Order: sequence, then C-alpha cells, then structure tokens
Amino acid sequence: MATAAPSKDLPPNAYTPLPPGVAYEPTVPASAAVPESTPRSIAWGLLLCVIFTVASAYSGLKVGQVMEAAIPISILAIGLARLYPRRSTVLENVIITSIGGLAGSVVAGAIFTLPALYILKLDPHPAQTIFICLAGGCLGILFLIPLRRYFVREMHGRLPYPEATAITEVLVTGEKGGSQARLLLEATAVAGIYDFFVTTFHVWKEYIDLQFLPPVRSLVDQARLVFNFDAISFILGLGYVIGLRSSLILCAGGLLSNFVLVPLVWMIGSHTIGAVYPGTSPIAGMNAAAIFRNYVRFVGVGAIATAGIFGILKSLGIVMGSFGVALRAFRQGRAAAAGERTDRDIPIMSLLAGVAVSAVAVAIFLGALSPSPLTILVGLALTLVFSFFFTSVAANAIATTARNPISGMTMLTIIISSVVLLRFGLSGATGMFFVMAIAGMVCTALSVSGQTVTDLKTGYWLGSTPAAQEKVKFLGVIAASIAVGFTIVLLARVFQFGDAVPGDTRVVLPSPQASIMKALVEGFMSRQPVAYLLFGAGAAIAVVMEMLGVPALIFALGMYLPLELNSPALVGGFLSHYLAQRSERRGDSSIRERGVIVASGFMAGGALGGVFGAACRLIPSFRETWIETPFYGQNAASQIVSALLFTGLCVYLWRRSNRPARSGVE
Repeated sequence: MATAAPSKDLPPNAYTPLPPGVAYEPTVPASAAVPESTPRSIAWGLLLCVIFTVASAYSGLKVGQVMEAAIPISILAIGLARLYPRRSTVLENVIITSIGGLAGSVVAGAIFTLPALYILKLDPHPAQTIFICLAGGCLGILFLIPLRRYFVREMHGRLPYPEATAITEVLVTGEKGGSQARLLLEATAVAGIYDFFVTTFHVWKEYIDLQFLPPVRSLVDQARLVFNFDAISFILGLGYVIGLRSSLILCAGGLLSNFVLVPLVWMIGSHTIGAVYPGTSPIAGMNAAAIFRNYVRFVGVGAIATAGIFGILKSLGIVMGSFGVALRAFRQGRAAAAGERTDRDIPIMSLLAGVAVSAVAVAIFLGALSPSPLTILVGLALTLVFSFFFTSVAANAIATTARNPISGMTMLTIIISSVVLLRFGLSGATGMFFVMAIAGMVCTALSVSGQTVTDLKTGYWLGSTPAAQEKVKFLGVIAASIAVGFTIVLLARVFQFGDAVPGDTRVVLPSPQASIMKALVEGFMSRQPVAYLLFGAGAAIAVVMEMLGVPALIFALGMYLPLELNSPALVGGFLSHYLAQRSERRGDSSIRERGVIVASGFMAGGALGGVFGAACRLIPSFRETWIETPFYGQNAASQIVSALLFTGLCVYLWRRSNRPARSGVE
C-alpha cells in the first residue's frame, strides 16, 4: 500500500491555533511507514542518556543548574544520522532525543532532594537512591500519558512550548539541510562558544547588576533593591520563543518579588532584633539574595501551589475526559485501539497495571523505612496524589515557559508530608528519611513528566507514534536512574554536599536546592513552626492574578525564580514582538521563521556550551582561572563588556532574521 511521502517542512499552522474542523497534518503523515524505535535509535539514546546524566549531575550539584540534555542531543542525533548507509529518519532522531532527554529530568529529581540525605548524615544505599529515581520517573510518565491529548493536541497553538519548538526546529532544519540548517548551526555555534566561555571561565561577567554605579549601589545598601541580568544567549533565545506577553508576565512576577517584597521585608525587618522565622539570622544583616531566599521565595512557593491548584481544577474535566476516551477505546477492542498512528497511546490497561506495580513497589520500599502499616499507606497516598496532580502543573509550566517549578512543588510536598506524618507519630531521623524519599519520588515524577510532554509535543509536530515514544521513555528512566544513583554515591565519597563541615577536608559541592530541602525537613521533623503567612500571601497573589485574567502560574514562576533568569527573557520577548510586526508589515513570513531558527540555535548552543563547561569541571585540576582576562576583576569594565556582547547577540538575531531570502535557497 502506498504511503504519503514525508515532508521536510513544518506545516504553516504548526505554531498557530487551528480553526474549527481543521486537523493538524504533521511533517510525517499518519499514513507513512517510517522507522522509529529501531535498535540504532534506542542504543544511541541510552548511551547519550547515561553520558549526559553523569555530566548534568555534577553540574547541578556544583552550581544548582541542571543542563537540559534534549536540545544538544537532538543536534548530536542529526550528526549520528549520517554515520549509516541508510540515513536515520527524523522519527528515529525523535526517539534518540526522547530517551536521551531524560538525563536532565531524572538528574533534577535526584539532586534536588537526595543529597539532603547525605547532608543529614542519613547516607542512603545506592539501591535506595536508584529506586527513588526509578519509581518517580515511571510515575511521571504513567500520569502524563492521559494528559497528552489535552496538552499536545487540544491546546495546539495556544501554548508556546519553547523547548519543544527549539528541538523541533533543530530536527527539521537538520533534515532539510540547505541554508536554514546552516543558519541554525551558525547560531548554535555562536551561542555555544559564547555561553561556554562566559559560564566556564573568567572572561567577562555573566551577571550584570550595575552596582559599580554609586546610585545603584546606594539603592542596594539602603533598600536592598537589586537588579540582576544573566547575559547569556540561552535565556535570550528562550524569551524569543515564549514571546512578549509571557515574558512580560514572567518578568512582572520577578519585579514584584525583587523590587517590592524584598525591600518591604528589609524595611520592616531591619529594625528587629534577632532572627525572624523562617530566617536563621537577623534581617538587618541579610543582603537582598538572603531575604529573597529566606522569605520571598516562600511567597512564590505559595503562589505556584495555588496557581497549580487553579490549573488542576481547569483541566480536571479534560483529564477525566482523557481517561474516558481511553476506556472507550479499550471497550471497543482492537479496532479502536488501532486508530490513527499519530494519536495512539499505550493501552489504558497497561497504564493501570503500571501504576499498580509502581504503587506496590513504593509501598514495599516505604515499608523498609517504617514498620507501621498506617504510615506506609499514608506515605503511599501522598506519593501518588502529589505525583498525579502536580504532573499537570509541570506540563503546563513547561509548555508555557520551558521552566518546571520542581523545587517549589517539592518544597510544598515536604511541608505537607511532614505536617501529615508528624500527626502519625513519625519524626526524627526515620521521619526525615521517609519524607525525603517521598519528596525524591515526587520531584522526579514532576521533572520527568515535564520532559515527557516536551518530547510528545515534538513528536506531534513531526508525526511520531506517541506509544512508541512512551515505551522507550521507560528504558531511558531505567538508564538515567542507575547512572545518577551511582554518580551521586561516587560524588558523595569525594565531595561534601551543602556546607563545609569542620575537620572535613573534602571539596564542597554546594547542592543549593538539596540544602533548602534539608533545612525544611529538618525544621519540620524537629517540630519548628511553619511560615504559613508567607505561603498564604503567595496564595492571595495567585488568586488576584486569576481575578485579573492573568496567567497565575507564569506570574508565580516569575516571583519564585531569581530575577536574573527573567530579565533576559524579556529582551528576547521584545525582539520576537518587533520581528513579528516587521514580518506582518512586509508580508514576509520568512522573517519570523528565521527568527525562530536563530532563537532555537541560541537555546541549543547555550545548552551545549553549558554541557561542555560541565565536562570541563570534571577534570580534577580544573580552575575557572585557566582563561582569565585582565579586566575580569574590574566590575565596571567587565559588566560593560558583558552588556556590549549581549547587545551584539541581539543585533545578530535581528540582522540574521531580516536577511532577505535568496531565490531557491530559503
């Protein structure tokens, strides 16, 4: 039977809402029989998953930033495709990316929580570490699959999917070749070199805070009003892809936290004597970063949690509808189950069996930590409920801003789990291990579900079989869980996690997120008070945003994330807006297309540069001073150079997007 020939272009409606009655036709039609889950794609995906897991684990524990693996792996997949007599198909490259991309997500779930057990001197067995990651990853995939139709198909064109857009553009332009592929590779190289040097060595300042100017420094000292800007290409490209509106809302949340709440806490708290909970030192002695970390960030957590609840309520009908569709397909037998290839998920009974097996395994694991059947049931219920409901929060956040509020949701998990389990008599060292195990599984589930929805959206645009992607995801979770489990164990023997301990001469890996989680669970299990007022204030802000019709989750993410990660995205958003206007005025859609390609290259190159930087840090003798410019230590000169070079990136994006198309080439 003849099949439609796959296209090498994305359809014109790939990024726009569909009119009623119009169906999206992917690059590879549903009728096409194209290799997907082949031995080569699975083998390369697993190998790259393990390699990037090891590199990302060290990077995350060192600087608190996990390198997203999916974008660089998609570029590597294109290169690997040329190694075979039969060049790998775009759908095989999707499988490689789907498996390999789990490296960053499983690592995030692990390093945000599990190092806290080492800081608390509750050293887990390697098998326990691996199981926590494996169970959480499987739950994240299982709970995300029923949401696929809603987030991927029903919301087509209404959610920007920044990371999925970048991955898709990489795979499509790599498949097409020609000038667009060259433009993508050129932008990738520019961003990769730029981000590699600025984040790895002492060449120029990565962060611009303008504190070398006396008026700015005065504001910092007298009001704790701090402006920060992370001048790297990755965030610039991210802002371009998510667009102006989302960038504005994201940055607005950051402005509220840093220009209103931080100075407000400082003004009131600087006159108090002694520490104000949850802080551990007097506010008068805190800088803006400490005030944000000890107080304002909890307001952001409350806002994220409340916005997440709104998102859950809004999508609850769709979620139930997805289960209903799946159940109807099961009842109708194989004819219904064997529907259109590009809309076929793992069967509902397989999902239910997977959840049941996972639940039994989690119960057995928790039973080894606590002998009380009631405590085991409560712990199992907390794990399943949080993993299920937070999955939609993670999917929505990733689809909107490419940023998953993992740490905020994990903090909420720790708080609620601690409060509940304390009522059942669980406390002390056993209670801390029990709670952190639950938090580790939930954290990994959230992280993996966010990456899964990204990959499923990429597959939707290109024409993959969802069931094929979903099946190989479990292989990736197994590989990444084993790799990160042994990596954390090895690093724990060589380094200290958290803060330096007197008498311990090992080098410190700060493990910032795990240190926060450790402080939380230790405080609760020691029966310290909870800062409910801060969480409640955040909840009230989220309610106000919903009343105003503003996407509360984006605003809450902006409140929670450091301002330096929001401000560059706004620059990218403005560039996207003005280039879109220019494209409309000229009637030339290629301006917008080239802009997306360059921005995708910035995201891909920035991620690659970060991975290479992480690899350099694995060298025992590595020092950031290997490359150091004479002006690096001079704040004014270094920040001015940083601002000029970032401006150069903006000019490059603008000029390459506006370059006239050459006949027959673009």
